[in-house]
Amino acid sequence: MSALLRIPTVLRPAMGGATSITVEGSTIGAVLSDVTARFPAVKGQLLNDDGSLHRFLNVYVNDDDVRYLGGVDAPVAESDEITLLPAVAGGAR
Repeated sequence: MSALLRIPTVLRPAMGGATSITVEGSTIGAVLSDVTARFPAVKGQLLNDDGSLHRFLNVYVNDDDVRYLGGVDAPVAESDEITLLPAVAGGAR
């Protein structure tokens, strides 16, 4: 299964500067395994040590939050678009 993964600006340096890549996998977990095998430097920003999604990472499949679709078990179909959105903290005091 091939899907398109949109890469946020903060992760681009660790992923060769790409804005998007084609990924393989029938679930979000499989897709993220594909990504971390190709770009090991991003693993800690995407997944916890137990393989679950990092707390401060939002993942969407076609605009649907995967936390409500099964997390790493959320299905990915051919031609789906996956978006990674790291949470941003901070602000003015």
